[in-house]
Amino acid sequence: MDNLEFERVMAVAIAREIEANQFYSEVAKKFEDGATRDVFTKLASEEMGHMELLENFRNDPTMVMKISAPPVDVKLAESMELPKISTAMKPADAIALAMKKEQQAVEFYREMSRNSRDSAVKAIFDNLANMELNHKKMLENAFVDIGYPEAF
Repeated sequence: MDNLEFERVMAVAIAREIEANQFYSEVAKKFEDGATRDVFTKLASEEMGHMELLENFRNDPTMVMKISAPPVDVKLAESMELPKISTAMKPADAIALAMKKEQQAVEFYREMSRNSRDSAVKAIFDNLANMELNHKKMLENAFVDIGYPEAF
């Protein structure tokens, strides 16, 4: 992969992480429910961590980036419609919205990987897809916990 293509790939990935951070930060501000606000605040922070990781990788392409996918993808997000954001959202709906956003990010990076001819670029996109897949899994777990609480 030449330097220009590498820079383009990194710029796209970093911009998406910044966009996700801004989205989650704004959503967190809209909720009075502390648990929901905490989930979005954590996601915003993790997206900034991803952005920093990508910046470090962009500055030192010799770094090894190997992000594993979660062991099981239950595809809960894929079975749901994208909810519309509102301040009256229930916590489960807010988590569902975030799940869908992460699913969209996974799909974006997988599509970029499929369209890449360069194996190094393909590996970068595969790792980015796995990073987002881990977020999706975390949100799916939170959705199940919030949307289907056990009653004892």
